[in-house]
Amino acid sequence: MGLTSRAGVFPLNLRADIAGPMARTTEDAVKVFQVIVGEDSRDPATAAAKGRTIPDYSKSLDRNGLKRAVIGVLHEAYERESTDPEIVRIFMAALEDLRQSGATVVDPATVEGLDGVKRETSTGPCMGFKYDLNRFLADRRERVPLADLAAILKSGKFHPSTQKRLEDAEKGPENGPDSEACHADAAYREQFRATVIKSMDRLKLDAFVYPTWSNPPRLIGDLNTPSGDNSQIFSPTTGFPAINVPMGYSRGGTLPVGLTFYGRPWSEAQLIKLAYAYEQATKHRRPPASTPPLR
Repeated sequence: MGLTSRAGVFPLNLRADIAGPMARTTEDAVKVFQVIVGEDSRDPATAAAKGRTIPDYSKSLDRNGLKRAVIGVLHEAYERESTDPEIVRIFMAALEDLRQSGATVVDPATVEGLDGVKRETSTGPCMGFKYDLNRFLADRRERVPLADLAAILKSGKFHPSTQKRLEDAEKGPENGPDSEACHADAAYREQFRATVIKSMDRLKLDAFVYPTWSNPPRLIGDLNTPSGDNSQIFSPTTGFPAINVPMGYSRGGTLPVGLTFYGRPWSEAQLIKLAYAYEQATKHRRPPASTPPLR
């Protein structure tokens, strides 16, 4: 958080929203990433990048990048009652691939002290969707047809499955950045960050690792089968970086599964190194049959 600009990103929650590259390969992602990092006056969060030396991320494209790395298995990020056993089996195989590539895998790597980090909820949410969306639309009032969330609800131009969430957001308070709720949220996030770093220091970890999603993707419109989870806690709460690479396929080789490396603040170069080495050692990705070849 703060390394890449979110100017122009349609907000869901700007305390966690972030912009990064999606590409066919780690190498391609790095080429895009190198261009978009750095301070942007249109996004105050990137003030954290001011004066910071930006690495040449291409130097992290090291096939031997997993050798002597210490990687912790973050069970709290993916273990749920509905976690799919096949995803876990594929993840266990990925851990073995990490070991074969020279990494030391610490399993489990528990983040100790999280039970003591409590979020204050009595004051309501800090900013959030309603606050961020209304300001996003207000900044573009001459270019968008609807002025705010209330106008969107009145228009009826939204998918029925999102109606309750939109209505709940509109009923809730805005709680701007100077509100009691936001001060409490900032304190919670700072405690969470400190707890994660303390555990990484204790275990001497270069990164955590977990399945990118705890269940196979479900069909569009399917609201009944387990939806899964992508750890909406660790990276979004701390603002620390994470990178995802393919780790195989589920359901008879038809549905892709991802592996996420999650690290300390400003450790993007290290995460790229780990992800690239794993990608090159396994070569799991294959082009979808419906996609034409690149020219």
